Amino acid sequence: MVINPSKNHLIRNPLNQKWTRMRNAFFRYTRLIALTLVSCVLPILSAQQSNITSSKPSGVDGVWLGTLTAGAASLRVQINVKSDATGHESCTLDSLDQRAMGLECANIQFATPNFLFDVPAVKGHWEGKLSEDGKSLNGNWSQGSALVLNFTRQQAAIAVTPIAYDSVIAPVSAGEMQAVLDKDLAGALKSGQLAPATGGGVTIGVVQHGVRRVFSYGAVKPNSIFEIGSITKTFTGLILAQMVEQHRVSLDDPVRTLLPQGTVAKPDGTEITLVDLATQHSGLPRMPSNFNPKDVKNPYADYTPADLYAFLAKQGVGKPAKTEFLYSNLGFGLLGQALAVHASLSYKALLKQQVISPLGLRDTTISLSAEQQARFAQGHGANHQPANAWDLGSLEGAGAIRSTADDMLTYLEANLHPDTVKVAPQTGPASTLGAALNLQHELRADVGDGAKIGFAWLWDPELKSYWHNGGTGGFSSYVFFSSECDCAGVVLFNTGPNGFMDKLGKHIQQRFMGLHALSLFD
Repeated sequence: MVINPSKNHLIRNPLNQKWTRMRNAFFRYTRLIALTLVSCVLPILSAQQSNITSSKPSGVDGVWLGTLTAGAASLRVQINVKSDATGHESCTLDSLDQRAMGLECANIQFATPNFLFDVPAVKGHWEGKLSEDGKSLNGNWSQGSALVLNFTRQQAAIAVTPIAYDSVIAPVSAGEMQAVLDKDLAGALKSGQLAPATGGGVTIGVVQHGVRRVFSYGAVKPNSIFEIGSITKTFTGLILAQMVEQHRVSLDDPVRTLLPQGTVAKPDGTEITLVDLATQHSGLPRMPSNFNPKDVKNPYADYTPADLYAFLAKQGVGKPAKTEFLYSNLGFGLLGQALAVHASLSYKALLKQQVISPLGLRDTTISLSAEQQARFAQGHGANHQPANAWDLGSLEGAGAIRSTADDMLTYLEANLHPDTVKVAPQTGPASTLGAALNLQHELRADVGDGAKIGFAWLWDPELKSYWHNGGTGGFSSYVFFSSECDCAGVVLFNTGPNGFMDKLGKHIQQRFMGLHALSLFD
């Protein structure tokens, strides 16, 4: 993930060693957040400041660390604040997980407890308040839309090392992958993300030329069940494709017409359609403005259809004249809800009818049976503390599914070979599944820098693969499939997004293709 200040949108592009490219390594909401890892070394730079540090630091002077969560990803953000002898404040901002360091702040204002600053290089703005105890800064980061970004005071700044790579080896087959990863993950298992003290565990599934392997490391098992987060969006996209092939909806149907009558008024101009939602080009924000969770440990659980409809009634469903890619949990939650209402089913029942039953998936569900609950992995936050499971309320279509690596391989094989997909007999939707998969894969809109999107699936032009990732409070996941190597893979991690899962998912693709592979322990 990098930012292009001139175009003001995210682009999937390697970073080089120039400051002008380093400035581009932060976050922007008109493109998907943290979908890939950069593939060149980024030097550690810090802004040169000539100010003499004040002998009496202000209340915001020091090092602060926060986490920005958007879509399926979390990024650590660090700010370094100091005041000079005249009381003038200065600061720099670091995006640690993207190795983007020393972004200069401007327009800094501090009048206890209010603090704000701009980051001109990425056209960003942070504004919030210093807590009474002086240990936290609580506020929002704005860059076209707003996300919560709170900071906690740190004793020292976190240093960032260059991105490392493992040695190139010959292309690895599915049958050989576990032996290779045993070596590649040795450091992570000893003292990294999968060390015993973290409680972390990962289950990996790979398939190539019909050869399947599922194996685990750490505190999970091959048949463990995980939350797959935003990978759910690809299932919602397939439901849409199924219903199109069954002539139950059309791609250009306004979403308004699928909702209960009177939910939202017809706009004067162009309105949001089903295909707009499926390709993340609806213009809707990432989250609804009336999203105010009662329980931050299970934040979506109490967001009801009534809440969703109230937001839509206020927001409207008019489509902006010009829309760019904007990753929206709201958009896919709305798509899932609209399709379910139109089918007179719950999203869970529609998912089973259109995808789960035709493919014979045994452990892919939203609600777990008692036997499945016993296999449900304990989730952990990015800080490795135990985390609650998430329920998605009326936004189930954006991220509610739980599954196993084995089921996900069946799903990925169907995507890899739509024309020969094996389906369960005597199920009506099975007859349209192959055509629906092909429809879903059609690349319909730009994401940026050559990347494109079908119905939820993202296309990586470098690795020539379709992929998506996912994240909840206690889990993260990554899937891909590519006809280039006739291969697919799934990574399921019982820890909330912290960059490791995306790195591992890309590492496996690189091993399949005999490319430089991102190091899994740095």
